[in-house]
Amino acid sequence: MARYLGAGLAADAFNAAFRIPNLLQNLFGEGVLSASFIPEYAGLLGRGNENEATRLAGAIAGMLALIASILVALGVYTAPWLVAIIANGFTGEKRELTVLLTRILFPGAGLLVFSAWCLGILNSHRRFFISYTAPVFWNLAMIGTLIFFHKGRTEVQLAIYLAYGSVVGSALMFAVQLPQVMSLARGIRPRLTAASESVRSVVRNFIPAFVGRGVVQLSAYVDAWLASYLGNGAVSSFSYAQALYVLPISLFGMAISAAELPTMSRATGTTAEIGAYLRGRLSDGLDRIAYFIVPSAIAFLALGDLIVLVLFQSGKFQRGNTIWVWQILIGSTVGILASTMGRLYSSTFYALRDTRTPLRYAVVRVILTTGLGYFFALVLPGLLGVDRRLGAAGLTASAGLAGWVEFFLLRREMDKRIGRTRLVPARMARLWGAALAGAALPWAYKLVVDRGAPLLSAHENAVRSKLMALALLCLYGLMYLGITAAFGIPEAKNVFDRGRRLFNLALRPK
Repeated sequence: MARYLGAGLAADAFNAAFRIPNLLQNLFGEGVLSASFIPEYAGLLGRGNENEATRLAGAIAGMLALIASILVALGVYTAPWLVAIIANGFTGEKRELTVLLTRILFPGAGLLVFSAWCLGILNSHRRFFISYTAPVFWNLAMIGTLIFFHKGRTEVQLAIYLAYGSVVGSALMFAVQLPQVMSLARGIRPRLTAASESVRSVVRNFIPAFVGRGVVQLSAYVDAWLASYLGNGAVSSFSYAQALYVLPISLFGMAISAAELPTMSRATGTTAEIGAYLRGRLSDGLDRIAYFIVPSAIAFLALGDLIVLVLFQSGKFQRGNTIWVWQILIGSTVGILASTMGRLYSSTFYALRDTRTPLRYAVVRVILTTGLGYFFALVLPGLLGVDRRLGAAGLTASAGLAGWVEFFLLRREMDKRIGRTRLVPARMARLWGAALAGAALPWAYKLVVDRGAPLLSAHENAVRSKLMALALLCLYGLMYLGITAAFGIPEAKNVFDRGRRLFNLALRPK
């Protein structure tokens, strides 16, 4: 997308349109999946009641089919009003294109809801590979569309083709998971019923989860709405940065939370025994998250321009775009650790069948994000006399501050339920120290190459070679790994052990 659409009108329109129907997947997919469906479904499996689990999965599929179909139809019809709400700063051709793309993308979002349903079933059976590689097919469909249709077409035309490619990819993403789902839940049939207690329990927990996810999504749409006032390219630049800072959250926050949720949901015993078990799982998960998120934050802060250069800079995406996206990434470092750990705390509440507590604190987070975002994005740049485009960085920074408030509230409430859980200060000091030490050499190299120029400028002497940028990033990662291994951090040892096993496997005679 960066290569063929850049960060102009068509890229802004596509990224804004892509957010609107994606609401369906995030609301119904994550709402039913994380908060209500998985704990109930995994609990039935843990008690050996597979027949009831299968009936539950079929009932949820039937309900999702009905509700998602209605909302897709409404979304296609109301697209002009939705765009006016989400991207009110768009006018003329940009707004018209956003409306058209929204209408094309909505049916694909309905398919993504069922892909999330498949993921819930597979995760509950501890089958993670297919469910988490399925999005590869979605991305390949979009990549293929860009490669095969870019010649001889304008950016606007290519954005329309890309929207259709996304719908095809959504269908592929669902199709590759379905066979394994059918083999695990034999005899499953979608149906509309709320006769069993398990179905009613899912519905009860779904409602606050639905509202909670809606509140969180509202925050993202507020960000997009504010970005639409920051000039041409702001929405797409914000989306490119978001794709990067969400990556470690997904890899290490959502992945760990998704893997822990079914395990936590199967906990049995007395209240004290369940509390002790959850406390151990939560502490272990927090340690793993911190090990990977700390170096991610330092990388975005010190080496974000190199990351953007390697991944995005080519074709219509030029050096100025790279610097802008880096500035937005710097804002994200404020709260990336809090946002990632907060997901694990929310999953722990879901395992306790409590969806209301995360909802309450999500509301607090959104109120703070909206107020701070408006000030940081639209007011503060004018007060400081800086380029208003830097307001996009204010959006990510304000979301980070609100994320810390939500995290502390979730942690305080969880402490009351299962006991105190904390990251060890000495261990965290080692992680931050290792990340800063690892970034020192690449940062020094940039200073030398820039010859004293401001590192947030588009100076011609800045590192421009993708190969050199990749080498500096690899050096950073290896130094962090080596330093943390020297400190005796268990996660570093695990990485080395896995690497050794893979190396030995590669050398094993056939």
